[in-house]
Amino acid sequence: MKAIFVRHGKDDDRYRGGWSNLDLIPEGVEQAKRLAKFLKDNNDDYNITEIISSDLPRTMSTANLISAQFGFAVQKEFRLRETNNGDLAGMLNDTALVQYPGLFFSSLKMDEAYPNGESPIDFFVRIKTWFVEFASEYRNANGNVLVVTHGGVINVIYHLVNGIEWDNRGRAFKAANCSVHILNMDTMKFEVENRTDFLAAAIGISQ
Repeated sequence: MKAIFVRHGKDDDRYRGGWSNLDLIPEGVEQAKRLAKFLKDNNDDYNITEIISSDLPRTMSTANLISAQFGFAVQKEFRLRETNNGDLAGMLNDTALVQYPGLFFSSLKMDEAYPNGESPIDFFVRIKTWFVEFASEYRNANGNVLVVTHGGVINVIYHLVNGIEWDNRGRAFKAANCSVHILNMDTMKFEVENRTDFLAAAIGISQ
């Protein structure tokens, strides 16, 4: 069985992400449409039988466009959300820089939480717990599972699979908007990493 992880389409980078309720921008919608068509056109290879998604708007919009191509419902999974950045979620960057100067995910101590949010270690444990449960439940599934989530989540999973210690100071593994990452759950190795060529060929954007 393979887990096919994809990141959501582009959102508005003028705002802080995390648990933001902001949706995709038009470019992100177009990316998600191209991703959905690519997956459907190549489903003889991908054999997607289920779609699981973070329940935030930008991931659900991406997942719903894919779901429309495949004809089955999206399963929402709260634990696949990006880091809970509390009071900063959806805040304009300019406002955040004034109200919370110097406060970024990478500036937090591992056990230091965002105001009314979670700490980096809380985030890591949440994703690790989900991934262990997911691997146990789906390892022997007949088809492959598409997981629509966030860049930070995909980065944690890369660290887990590769046995690399994770912290919030850097992001060793890239996940572009609407990128495809295919994890073989039998070998626990990524067979495809950060694939975006279908986006560049389709809409002429640089990835």
